[in-house]
Amino acid sequence: MTKLVTIFGGSGFVGRYIARRMAKEGWRVRVAVRRPNEAIFVRPYGTVGQVEPIFANIRDDDSVRAAIHGADAVVNCVGILAARGKNTFGLVQHHGAARIAKLAAEEGAETFVQISAIGADEDSRSDYARTKALGEAAVLEAFPRAVILRPSIVFGPEDEFFNRFAQMTRMSPVLPVVGANTRFQPVYVDDVAQAAVMGVTGRAQPGIYELGGPEIRTFRELMQMMLKVIRRRRLIVGVPFWIAGIMGAAFDLLQSVTLGLFHNGLLTRDQVKNLRQDNVVAEGRKTFDDLGIHPTAMELVIEDYLWPYRPSGQFNVSKESAKRLKRS
Repeated sequence: MTKLVTIFGGSGFVGRYIARRMAKEGWRVRVAVRRPNEAIFVRPYGTVGQVEPIFANIRDDDSVRAAIHGADAVVNCVGILAARGKNTFGLVQHHGAARIAKLAAEEGAETFVQISAIGADEDSRSDYARTKALGEAAVLEAFPRAVILRPSIVFGPEDEFFNRFAQMTRMSPVLPVVGANTRFQPVYVDDVAQAAVMGVTGRAQPGIYELGGPEIRTFRELMQMMLKVIRRRRLIVGVPFWIAGIMGAAFDLLQSVTLGLFHNGLLTRDQVKNLRQDNVVAEGRKTFDDLGIHPTAMELVIEDYLWPYRPSGQFNVSKESAKRLKRS
C-alpha cells in the first residue's frame, strides 16, 4: 500500500519542495495548511489525487490529529520570522511543534522531521532562536528518533532573502544592511528538501543536522554578489546595531498601535538580535556530509531567478552582448 506523509506548512517555501520530492518518491502527500484554497498549486506535484492540501491549525488539537491520522510520516515546516496577532513565536514554534510531535506519536507515525534553524538556542535573547530550540526539545521528548534539520538562510526562486533585497534596489540607490559583517552559509532549498526526504524515508539517522551551503560569506558580500547578478550599482550601507534596534522597536510599536493593520515586514527588534550572531554550521555537528548530500553553490542557482530584477530583465544579456559587439 502506498505510504502517506503529512507535511505541516507544506505550501510554504521549504514545504513545497519537500512535497514535490515526496510525490516523486511515490508517497501520497497531505499538505496541511490554514488556507487549503490558497495551496491548490501543490496538486500538480503528483498524479491526480496524490498531493492534496487539507485544513489544519497547529494551535488546535483536533485539526492537527485529523491531518495526521493514518500518516506513516510527519514533517513540520511551520515557522515565522515575525510575530503577528495570535501567531506568536511561542504558540507557533514551541507549542505548535510540541502538539504536532505529540499527536504524531499517538497516531503511530513511524518517522518525524522537524525543520528548525541554525542558531536555535534555549538561552538566546532572540524569541525566534529560543522558541526554535524549545520546539526541538519538545519534538525530541515526544518523538526521540526524530530528524531535526537546522538550515542556514535558505535561498531559491521563492525565497524572501535575495528576492527581498533585489526588489529594494528598484526603489532606492542605497541598500541598508543590518549586521553587514555577520556571516551566513546560505543553503539551496531543494538540498534541504532532499535531507528532509531522507529523514521521512528512514535513510537518515535520527538526530540534529546543521545544513549550510559550500560557501560562507558576510551579509555585505552576499549583497555584493546579488548586485553583480542583477547588474545594478547600489551603495551598501551598514546600519549599526544600536540604530537598527531603535528602528525595529519603532516598527514593532507601529504594528501594536495599529492593531496589526501595519504588518512589520521591514525590521523587528528580534531580527536585530538574531543578526548579531553568525549563522553558520557549528563544529562537531552532523551535516550534509553525514547524509551524503553535496550542497549546491549559490552561483549555480540565483541567476536563474534574479534576472527579472535587472534593468532590462530578460533582455539585459542580449543588450550587453550588443554593446560588446559595437565596441569591437
